[in-house]
Amino acid sequence: MTRERSVEKLIQKAEVLIEALPYIRAFAGKTVVVKYGGKAMVEPALKERFAEDIALMKFVGIRPVIVHGGGPQISEMMKRLGKEPTFVRGVRVTDSETIAIVEMVLGGIINPEIVELINRHGGRAVGLTGKDGPLLVAKPLRLPVRQAGSADKKIGVDLGLVGEVDAVDPGVLQGLEEARFIPVIAPIAGGIDGKTYNVNADSAAAAIASALRAEKLLLLTDVPGILDANGRLIPTLSKKEVQQLIRKGTVKSGMIPKVEACLAALDGGVAKAHIIDGRVPHALLLELFTDRGIGTEILI
Repeated sequence: MTRERSVEKLIQKAEVLIEALPYIRAFAGKTVVVKYGGKAMVEPALKERFAEDIALMKFVGIRPVIVHGGGPQISEMMKRLGKEPTFVRGVRVTDSETIAIVEMVLGGIINPEIVELINRHGGRAVGLTGKDGPLLVAKPLRLPVRQAGSADKKIGVDLGLVGEVDAVDPGVLQGLEEARFIPVIAPIAGGIDGKTYNVNADSAAAAIASALRAEKLLLLTDVPGILDANGRLIPTLSKKEVQQLIRKGTVKSGMIPKVEACLAALDGGVAKAHIIDGRVPHALLLELFTDRGIGTEILI
């Protein structure tokens, strides 16, 4: 490589840093909640890049809070233990045996692994579940379905120990943030009935982001973002436009819970919500610190 080309590459690197500077300044001291899931949690190289992104965010003054999923790992463990997973409209039916497996996988395997990975890259991560603090209080989730033979009467399907967030006490997270730790949260919650509930990670992340009045909620997925009817990425949407896409059927199936989590976060006071492709190395940095970003931004 000639000296001129070497200098040119160094200048390009400097330009990247200059592009990031206004965003670093804008987000310094702000809380960013990241829902960590999909292939970014499975592929070794992507896991490393995620940990590097989180550590760098912390070093430049951002306050990252991580909420992680683990559905495929739970299903795999259930099968290994001779228990077949059952789903209703994409929600795992969770009996007493299943919730024990959920706690073991999320709180005992995945959560410590994420903490160790971030710490190895220079972050100061601390693992907890929604039961610590208690951070999250849940109530039973009931999916409404039409009753057979009735055009308008709906009944709630009993999903067992599946919960939805009823209350958030962010005190434990605020304490960790003030002490410059990075919270890593498994979406398991206690109920006022004393039971333990399995909570959807997207919904938990939205509730936590709202309680912390986060600057951003970032959902890592295995798709580029929200796509239009022709399969093209839509970079920016308003709440009203998102709702129109749902009604038209453009946003459907597995994307609907993620979009609903984003809308709930915006309703709860979060400034912006993003759905981004976690399969892209350094997806978080590209979304936060570049002019174009890489996913779909949803605004009020």
